[in-house]
Amino acid sequence: MARAIHETHLVGVFAGNVRRLRKALGLSQEDLAEAAGVHRTYIGMIERGEKNVTIYNIERIAQALNVRPGTLLD
Repeated sequence: MARAIHETHLVGVFAGNVRRLRKALGLSQEDLAEAAGVHRTYIGMIERGEKNVTIYNIERIAQALNVRPGTLLD
């Protein structure tokens, strides 16, 4: 049986890391979205654990946060 996105541990880890790093850099969700080339509401959905992010967008967000993609999943 499939689990809901919010029930998957790694989604929560990713969400928390994106939020923590974004705030540490003093970026708004809109700033991060612009730097990553995604819509601002997408960042909010990621940080709330509502989105299952593709590898493509993990890489774009990691670049915008100046970290390795794996850092967002640790």
